[in-house]
Amino acid sequence: MKFFSRLAVAAVAALTLISTVPAQAAPKKEFKVAWSIYVGWMPWGYAADHGIVKKWADKYGIKIDVVQFNDYIESINQYTAGSLDGVLSTNMDALAIPSVGGVDTTAIIVGDYSNGNDAIILKDKDKLTDIKGQKVNLVELSVSHYLMARALETVGMSEKDVTVINTSDADMIAAWKTPDVSAMVTWNPMVATILQDSHAHSVFDSSSIPGEIQDCLVANTQTLKDNPDFGKAMVGIWFDTLALMQSGTPEAKAARESMAKASGTDLAGFEGQLKTTKMFWTPAEMVDFTDGDLVPAMDKVRHFLFEHGLLGDNAPSADVVGIEFADGKVIGDPKNVKFRFSDEYMKLAAEGKL
Repeated sequence: MKFFSRLAVAAVAALTLISTVPAQAAPKKEFKVAWSIYVGWMPWGYAADHGIVKKWADKYGIKIDVVQFNDYIESINQYTAGSLDGVLSTNMDALAIPSVGGVDTTAIIVGDYSNGNDAIILKDKDKLTDIKGQKVNLVELSVSHYLMARALETVGMSEKDVTVINTSDADMIAAWKTPDVSAMVTWNPMVATILQDSHAHSVFDSSSIPGEIQDCLVANTQTLKDNPDFGKAMVGIWFDTLALMQSGTPEAKAARESMAKASGTDLAGFEGQLKTTKMFWTPAEMVDFTDGDLVPAMDKVRHFLFEHGLLGDNAPSADVVGIEFADGKVIGDPKNVKFRFSDEYMKLAAEGKL
């Protein structure tokens, strides 16, 4: 499941794991990528099950194993440990775990950003300021935590004005039904379910911070350098699947229904979640976003991570890890760039050169 707890211990564990990982060998013919359940990532499971992954892997003479993980955080830890060549991750988690852990990581697909999928919900209250003094149930140190921090800023409050109650995503719906829970931050599909309760009111959601909670396919930078066909194939798989979804054919409807079922909802529920997800349906849209000014969003993310100890216990500032953007600009330590945004493969797709 997407957005599990991003505990500082995970980053520490990653530091330990990476010290044992050998340098990437080049070239290679077999690759392994992990994905987990989330509306914006469901095309990967469909592509794996319906021959689209094989089609593109065969084109480049390689093998790609796209594997579903039920535990999102475990997929990122496995990637950090070197067991995976790529993983589906939020921008925040890619920075907090593998990059902080020393794994030079590149986002080759920025598939979407949350545009309402993540929300703050209050019981019998309908204004964000009503959250003051309340206990707030959320997955601590997750993008839910980040969303709350950003929301509080907009009304002149801070985390000191609330009490965070760390709650597993699996327990959110049940917790909401208890009288002790009056404030919650979570994501779809839980948001949609909870908002069916007449006592539930969404008072802030991710559409108010567009572009900050990004969903990416990230890969080991050295692996990409040594094996560019791997990057080409992954981007080809993605846009081939999205093209099918948008084709307006019976096959498109069947594909969406398949993705809905795999994610535990029906077609209407899946379509509803897509509406609160800003998907980049074409290569040109994705290039435009990735080549745009991502600095403000990533600057907010890295400062949140620093303030919560997720850039390492000894990190002197938010600059400890360098972040490089598609235009070559770097924020943070330019001598320790470990997280990168690349438009290389997206542009090949946009130009029809895959």
